[in-house]
Amino acid sequence: MEAALQHPDLSPQEQWVERARKVLPAGGFGNFDPSMIIARGEGARVWDEDGNEYVDLLIGSGPMLVGHGHPEVLEAAEAQMREGMTFFANNARGIELAEEICGAVACAEQIRYVSTGGEADMYAMRLARAFTGRSKILKFEGGYHGMSGEALMSLMPTRLENFPMAVPDSAGIPDSVRDAMLIAPFNDIDFVRSLIAEQGDDIAAVIVEPLQRIVPPEPGFLQALREETEKAGIVLIFDEVVTGFRFAYGGAQEYYGVTPDLCTMGKIIGGGFPLAAIAGRADMMAHFDKAKSGADGFLFQVGTLSGNPVASVAGLKTMEILRRDGAYDTLRATGRRIMGYIGAKMDAAGIPHKVVGDETLFEVVFTEEERVRDYRAVQRGDQARAKRYNQLLREKGIFKSDGKTYPSLALTEADVQQVCDAIEHAARHLE
Repeated sequence: MEAALQHPDLSPQEQWVERARKVLPAGGFGNFDPSMIIARGEGARVWDEDGNEYVDLLIGSGPMLVGHGHPEVLEAAEAQMREGMTFFANNARGIELAEEICGAVACAEQIRYVSTGGEADMYAMRLARAFTGRSKILKFEGGYHGMSGEALMSLMPTRLENFPMAVPDSAGIPDSVRDAMLIAPFNDIDFVRSLIAEQGDDIAAVIVEPLQRIVPPEPGFLQALREETEKAGIVLIFDEVVTGFRFAYGGAQEYYGVTPDLCTMGKIIGGGFPLAAIAGRADMMAHFDKAKSGADGFLFQVGTLSGNPVASVAGLKTMEILRRDGAYDTLRATGRRIMGYIGAKMDAAGIPHKVVGDETLFEVVFTEEERVRDYRAVQRGDQARAKRYNQLLREKGIFKSDGKTYPSLALTEADVQQVCDAIEHAARHLE
């Protein structure tokens, strides 16, 4: 810590910010507000380098569902570290985790490990192309599927084009990638049907977040998506990197009762360590097996840390905790309480809003519209008011992203009360 104290007139956090600016583009890792330097976490709380304490509603962007430093997860990870941290070879813990995932997730007959959710999504799209021999991918505007060229089409476009034209969100992506992507509005099954009717013979896959960021599927949307893709021989991919083991033990596909062909998972399955997976039907997953697929159908994939044993045991222990009686009831009750409090306080203050999402993952959108059903409806909300809302929460010790609220099992009554007090403070001071 002494090395950080180079400018006595600055606080420790300010000094770390200055150091970061010299060695990191934009002074950060690209994930979050670079003015926040988190020093440690415990349970549902985090502390910054100045010692400020926050209730954590970010929880690492989702993976810390049972809280920071859960003693059982730590014990399991520490025991494995003494036996070895990585091998670049099969290990028993990774096999055990694969068995647990395949037993829990409806579409998962087999899995293949990677290290990040973005990798999993990239390989899932590539796998769909290998399986079908088709080239185009249909995704939904505003859907987040990692950082591949395909995923960075119409993720958060500021220029709204007519559907199904894709808009790149990053420099450095060839036009050929854009031309292979089709974009549809979320929750609009009629538009999807029209696209499939026109171009279905070229579409390899439809990739979708069952709950798109915070926007839930309208009744029947996912079921219709399953029906339309099945009829057209199109691979349906559920991106469950966020929703997997959060919505229910079997993920959003269990919660909504719709089984895709493939799904991707991350975050929770690694228990806070880097781990993700592609899961799906055995006939599709056979493309990862050269002996079954042949050289022309083989999908080459390796990763230095894939199936890492430390991440595997942390994931196994996290999943064991989630299987315990009442875990999901508790999580949903906590989320429902916070959602209700937001609604009540914004109503009392006369602030137009909608609390959008699921009890396990949600956000308030400041809008007068009756329905928030897609990316454009979220964007039409009052963005300045949303920014002010998050600033006011942080002033009262609430750590969260600008676009999502992640409840966790680690939240105590005192934590929830602090969140509610901060919401009341924000409602009083929003213009």
